Amino acid sequence: MLSVVLTLTAVAVLVPALPASATTSTSTSTKALVVYDTTGQWGFLGEVYATQVANLAGHFGGYDAVPASHYTSGQVGAHAATIYVGSTYDEPLPSAFLQDVLATTKPVIWVNYNIWKLEAASPTWLQDRGWQSGSIDTSTVTEVRYKGVSLTRNTLNAGGIVGTQSLDSASVTVLAQAVRDDGTTFPWAVRTGNFTYIGEIPFAYESENDRYLAFSDLLFDALAPQTPERHRALVRLEDVNPTDNPNVLRQLADYFSSENVPFSVGVIPYYVDPNGYYNNGVPEKIHLKDAPDVVAALKYMQSKGGTIIMHGYTHQYSNVANPYSGVTADDFEFYLSHVDANNNVQLDGPVPEDSTTWATNRITAGFKEFKGAGLAQPTIFEFPHYAGSVTDYKAIAAKFKVRYERALYPAGALSGSTPNYQQPNGQFFPYPVRDIYGSKVVPEDVGNYEPVSYNNHPTRFATDMVATAHRDLAVRDGFASFFFHPYLLEQADSTAVATAWQNLQDTITGIKGAGYSFVAAGSV
Repeated sequence: MLSVVLTLTAVAVLVPALPASATTSTSTSTKALVVYDTTGQWGFLGEVYATQVANLAGHFGGYDAVPASHYTSGQVGAHAATIYVGSTYDEPLPSAFLQDVLATTKPVIWVNYNIWKLEAASPTWLQDRGWQSGSIDTSTVTEVRYKGVSLTRNTLNAGGIVGTQSLDSASVTVLAQAVRDDGTTFPWAVRTGNFTYIGEIPFAYESENDRYLAFSDLLFDALAPQTPERHRALVRLEDVNPTDNPNVLRQLADYFSSENVPFSVGVIPYYVDPNGYYNNGVPEKIHLKDAPDVVAALKYMQSKGGTIIMHGYTHQYSNVANPYSGVTADDFEFYLSHVDANNNVQLDGPVPEDSTTWATNRITAGFKEFKGAGLAQPTIFEFPHYAGSVTDYKAIAAKFKVRYERALYPAGALSGSTPNYQQPNGQFFPYPVRDIYGSKVVPEDVGNYEPVSYNNHPTRFATDMVATAHRDLAVRDGFASFFFHPYLLEQADSTAVATAWQNLQDTITGIKGAGYSFVAAGSV
């Protein structure tokens, strides 16, 4: 069985005249206002980046999102804080927006371009703020230092960082430093009073370890500054299905219980091998009720602190390779995919049958499998391989209040226009959010133990996951959340099994040692 790691990017879509999420209210709000660009060749990226901001804002009190071109006077003052994402160089910005930003005493986070337009609108900018923007530094920056934590920055990111200069040390706080590959530094983020400036888009080329975490934490300053320091952890057992070894499941439950670690179990209730890929060419289907030893083991896991998560219905699609074998736990269920000539997994879009009815029917069928096995209906859902269409996400939101995963957000999902699935955009979270689909999302931000490289993704061991957990400490109320596949303990190779056990134990021990407390998914 395979774990798919995806490289996800974004594509263009037309932004409608006025997104439904835009607001013109003048009442006091706990929401963030997200303002984004839409013009030029790369105008679509504005909505893509705004989606990421909106999702993160869902941790605090929600959001209202509006293209800069449709900004209405007073919107800044009607929100708890404003985040502007300057993704288009020299985007035309309404005077009302600039003046409202200059006048407000509420927190403002300005990201990347067009800070010079705000400076030009204020004759006393340098005197008032104690700094001004400089040139775009295109040096190779491999690191951002934030709160004593070294965060990575992908060397493929050649877009540059807008510099700041003439800093008055008495009034300006440098929040983070960009570190060039020669070791020299310059400000990555600065703050004067209520105004925070970040010199680049923190979502481009993001990874579990990079400066996206700094942005995620800076939102607390704007939206929940009184939040105390707290660090929690989560662990999930992945791809459990009727073919699993019940003895291994019990051993895992006993281990977690001995460590006082609550855990989750991502269960696929119906195993399907339509072409006999793993059964000598003989098709095989196993309902959960037909695996009584596995059901008994799942109940035992619940007694030891386990929470059952519904991980799709079959975790595969039809009788075709999607992209590997057509077998449960190998393939996507709600999305089409293939492996290209360069051994990369490519996402192709929703399945042909995709609709609210189709997605809902699969969930209903899954519920029947759990009921037939004598297990309670799960209340948390996880998309197979973290992929579904906008329609699927909304269908799941009608059945589950909580998802536990990373997720896809194609351009168009935020504004309510037609989604473009050609290059879907993925996002992980360092803390729980209520995302643009309306669901609470429990974070998974550390990844998983992976002893074999595949699809051009590297191996990942306990040391890597613990290192990520240490970087996650930069987020003041953040999580270190990882998952593990029990099938790694079911192999015939005893050395591989021993190594997998050791990596699991080292990950638990290392995350605890970093200062995290493990909690149940349902408690966050």
